[in-house]
Amino acid sequence: MWTRIPSSSLRVTGADRVDFVHGQMTNNLRAAPTPGLVACAFLNVRGQIEQFARVYRREQDVYIHLDEGQADALAARLRRYIVFDQVEIQDTSADLRTVHVWQAVDVPSWDLAGGEAQLLALDGAAVLAGRVNRTGTPGLDLHYLAREEAAVLAALPGSERPLEDLDAARVTAGLPDITRDALEGTLPQEVGLDLSGPLPAISYRKGCYVGQEIMARLEARGNARYHLARLEGAGPWPAGSEVTHEGRVVGQAGLHAGPGSVTRIRKDLPQGAAVEVAGQAATLHLTHA
Repeated sequence: MWTRIPSSSLRVTGADRVDFVHGQMTNNLRAAPTPGLVACAFLNVRGQIEQFARVYRREQDVYIHLDEGQADALAARLRRYIVFDQVEIQDTSADLRTVHVWQAVDVPSWDLAGGEAQLLALDGAAVLAGRVNRTGTPGLDLHYLAREEAAVLAALPGSERPLEDLDAARVTAGLPDITRDALEGTLPQEVGLDLSGPLPAISYRKGCYVGQEIMARLEARGNARYHLARLEGAGPWPAGSEVTHEGRVVGQAGLHAGPGSVTRIRKDLPQGAAVEVAGQAATLHLTHA
């Protein structure tokens, strides 16, 4: 099974590309192999998420895979921080496509014992593949040139599944999608991006980056008031809807899909708490510590 992923992307080249991108993101790109894959966030000075990305370190460039419509803002942000850095930033969104294969074993050219990122050939097309969990079971993101899409899709196993099916699977598994769940502007520790979360994207030992002081303070004090959980309810409700409990706002719900949605919720709410989302009843499930 495979699903098309609405995407945008940047390509960073130049002698300082790894150090430059490393200095902007929450995770440790310098420690990644070549090829390698690192999940991360780009934060503002208050430690809040501006973009979530998966960053690939390659021999000649750094490839930043983003959700649809995110590349322009990140490119503008990165260019503001170029001083003497030898880097060039190119928006590759129009030239590249991405699909997610739900089971890595379904791609015969993928080395199951190999690294998190690998270069493959599918029916003559060059493909950058990364091990990514979008459904509760690690699968593969495949990135390829738009002009070679027909060849790549013809080589994929199984049938195409719509994005709605993938959303339902990830919600059931308690996995966030920062953009689709409208979780920008939150702290990474509140939405499952911490080391113990379902989508770890932070290194506390990598050195300075925008928002790093806030991350260090939260690690030292452990005082984030919210965490990621899951809501079950008939819905639907829009992503970003307020969650209320006994008349007070206690969080925000992500995109409704399948049984409900993931949610950013106050830590003081217990398992099974009855809440309301956009005027509809829902039940809280604490899926992650």
